[in-house]
Amino acid sequence: MGITRKEFGIAKDGKQTYLYTMSNHNGMEATVTEFGAILVKLIVPNHDGVKQDVVLGYDSLSQYEENGCFFGATIGRSANRIKGAAFTLDGVEYKLAANENGNNLHTEADHGFHKIVWDAEILEEKNAVKFSYISPDGENGFPGTLHISVTYTLTEDNAIVITYDGVCDKKSMLNMTNHSYFNLGGHASGDICDEKMAIFADGFVEVLPGAIPTGKVIEVEGTPMDFRLAKRIGDEIDADWEQLTLVKGYDHTWALNTVPGKVEKIAQVEDEKAGRVMEVYTDLPGVQFYAGNFITPQTGKDGAHYDVRQALCLETQYFPNSINEPNFRQPVFEAGEPYCTTTIYKFV
Repeated sequence: MGITRKEFGIAKDGKQTYLYTMSNHNGMEATVTEFGAILVKLIVPNHDGVKQDVVLGYDSLSQYEENGCFFGATIGRSANRIKGAAFTLDGVEYKLAANENGNNLHTEADHGFHKIVWDAEILEEKNAVKFSYISPDGENGFPGTLHISVTYTLTEDNAIVITYDGVCDKKSMLNMTNHSYFNLGGHASGDICDEKMAIFADGFVEVLPGAIPTGKVIEVEGTPMDFRLAKRIGDEIDADWEQLTLVKGYDHTWALNTVPGKVEKIAQVEDEKAGRVMEVYTDLPGVQFYAGNFITPQTGKDGAHYDVRQALCLETQYFPNSINEPNFRQPVFEAGEPYCTTTIYKFV
């Protein structure tokens, strides 16, 4: 158990960045960096003690400064999509970057939280690294000065715990997530269609072309979206069913049965061949399951070739475009109201 630090490179803004590696007594390691508060590596032993890095990523800082797929990134202030790249609070309209078909995706491609250098603090006694940032009023179109932190903690029971804490001086919206891509066979092991997954949700958020929600939550019963009992990801991913064909597979938010403020198990992924199981916990109302349908062919860590469906994301969050859908749970926080949420990826 312990934390090491080594230089990673100098960012475009001239700031020095580092890689921080946490380890536990079981041989699990998690490496993070203050650039984008990104999870760079997650080395996990299987049931036989064989270790593999199970998240996609890059070897160099310069690659993360591009990172069109958001590998490992902390997304903020707003994850996922906002229709029309705008929202209204108390009668005031706030305009965001129209960066995907006239909508807003993941806040801002070049200036979102995944592209800034955070302040880092090693919390040795907790086996954790805390990243902090002050987002000024109006940054990327959002109201209020936001003080935000993201803390990665590696536990002795093989969990990486991600805790978000923030407060804004104006009424604002905040919907953050971690955009790690997981492959339990190892980041270079090919597609994830044979992995089995369960998502403990009775409904999913229906989308229109462009992946903008219709405002409806549809029952998973009788559809390819039913993961209440574990099944192979590949079993129905190519089904001739409109919700899947719209986004070339799974790329939807599942409406979880969580209780606000209570961290609960919401999903599980198993790679039987690799001998690894990952459990996912959160206190948020939704999880975006993205099957990597649009991973662009590229070179990742250790020269690995990445391509479509070679990893999956389970991004805990408020529903996409919830700020414009009053019947969805709102990601709105009053001035001085704390934003505090936890997501856990645990290997058992």
